[in-house]
Amino acid sequence: MIPDDVVERVREEADIVQIIGEHVTLKRTGTDYRGPCPFHQGTHPNFSVSPKKHMYYCFVCKEGGDVFTFLTKRLGLDWPSAVRLVASRSGIEIREVESQRSGPDPREPLWEVTATAAEYFRRMLWDDEGGVPARDYLASRGIDRATADRFGIGYAPAAIGFMRSHLQTMGFDDARQIAAGVLTQPEEGREPRPRFRGRLIFPIFDSVGHTVGFGGRLIGPGDVKYVNSPESSIFAKRRLLYGLNWSKFAIRRDERVILVEGYFDVVRLLAAGIESVVAPLGTALTAEQAELVARYTKVAYLIYDSDRAGLRATFRSGDELLRRGVSVRVVTLPDGEDPDTFVGSHGAEQLESHLRGALDVFERKVQLLERSGWFSDLARKRQAIDRLLPTIRATADPILRDMYVTRASEVAGVPRGLLWREAGDPAAAAGGVPAAGPMAPAPRRGPARAASAGGRNRPTEAAYSAERELVRWLLLARSERERVGDRVTASQIRDPQLSAIFAVLAELGPDATVPEMAAELDPDTVKLLETLTADGPTGADLGAEIEASIAMLQVRELSERSQEIDRMMELASPEEKMVLMREKMENSESRRKLNGREYKTFRRSPRTARGG
Repeated sequence: MIPDDVVERVREEADIVQIIGEHVTLKRTGTDYRGPCPFHQGTHPNFSVSPKKHMYYCFVCKEGGDVFTFLTKRLGLDWPSAVRLVASRSGIEIREVESQRSGPDPREPLWEVTATAAEYFRRMLWDDEGGVPARDYLASRGIDRATADRFGIGYAPAAIGFMRSHLQTMGFDDARQIAAGVLTQPEEGREPRPRFRGRLIFPIFDSVGHTVGFGGRLIGPGDVKYVNSPESSIFAKRRLLYGLNWSKFAIRRDERVILVEGYFDVVRLLAAGIESVVAPLGTALTAEQAELVARYTKVAYLIYDSDRAGLRATFRSGDELLRRGVSVRVVTLPDGEDPDTFVGSHGAEQLESHLRGALDVFERKVQLLERSGWFSDLARKRQAIDRLLPTIRATADPILRDMYVTRASEVAGVPRGLLWREAGDPAAAAGGVPAAGPMAPAPRRGPARAASAGGRNRPTEAAYSAERELVRWLLLARSERERVGDRVTASQIRDPQLSAIFAVLAELGPDATVPEMAAELDPDTVKLLETLTADGPTGADLGAEIEASIAMLQVRELSERSQEIDRMMELASPEEKMVLMREKMENSESRRKLNGREYKTFRRSPRTARGG
């Protein structure tokens, strides 16, 4: 049997207009489509297809139903075959189970809580005196009540007990409120408190329209500007796109998606009539979100900030989309503008003009490197090529990838064969046909390289242990976080789970509790977090442990720089090779001075093994 939730997803994501349009000549009439009825052989446009309702209906013969009903009646398919056909057209894999679930969806109790909480937040915004600061803030952003109501925007008061009491009177106990993510319980035995306080609230919907979570924007003093609902059975931010419930049909109709950074960007563009817009619930697009985009369209426009963080997010998102065969273009707005402010000041048509002038994501990367002089000297040229290679490897379309290699060869003055070899395609390097599909990432260089079949190599084990111990000590010694934060960034922590914990530590500040940190992490990372905090202080010399950890990370970076120098030798003149050899010798000496303590500390302790 096909599970109910899969059937629902197929129905919601199917392009009913396109599928029925293969059998009926349809013309758009308002928000619906009309044509002659295929069931009673009509000649007048009495047959209506509604993409919003996912239904069709004939006003003469009264035939109606969803896309599956149409295929069963028109083509004579049985119902499961109709679902499988529509799923294949929508890019959805069907995995059948032995028996179909009966009864209500188990997520329904939590959807009830979040929907009721959303209504409470809306009332607090407009009907409560405490909502005045939020109303004033919306007015300052040019958002009127009609627009705010359209998107369900609300306000979470700062008072601790109001929402909890209101939901309890509606029949939702604390356990259910905590499971839905609207209450949080920092520690065992303490009173639950609202997760959102003193914040403007944006309800977050799944593609079907269920309220699954919230995004809260701080409008008063505080450290964290945005807080999302915690991960739960109904909310997984890596799999959700804000605005998709409103824009999914427009994305298919316009054959494009516009990806922006924030809630206000989505609200402004949708209110201005630019309907094919969504935002990830974080800085950069996740693999799951990119997969979701690819189901709806093969053309994406990225409009992120032009600062360093925004550009990193742009190119990471671009690579995720290229892996799925999506064509990616980058829109650059004037300095200081984002989609919200730009459309508010200049209107939708001016933004459409910028969309028409968008650059291919690879060309945008080349443009930025050229403007900053990255191709003007040997060292920076090597680094520039390394920045281009991930996009080349990510590109699934072999023709587009070949075009990227040609462009990189032109701008860097490097033979195409050498670039193909660096990208990891030996056949193309030898003049053959580029491989289809995205290419595997290049192995890490230096001490972070993967272990051989005989086991993990010593530098890799030591570097991982250093990362783990550094994060563990920072969890136990909060006073050290700021000092270490000035010397180490999350990007220097290579293990994804440890890096996520380190980033949350930096974001939430020294007073954050373990439950508060856990609410920002995925379940597997939460398990690691619990393991790291389980032992408690050991009486070791805190300063020495932290310094040894940082030393190991420095050794890794020095080793990787030496590996990079070896790669730069291929492009260097005799004079440049002398300079590079001198730097490599200096690196070796620096590593020798650091090596005395870091391997002794990290090569042995059983508690630092990955198993915990």
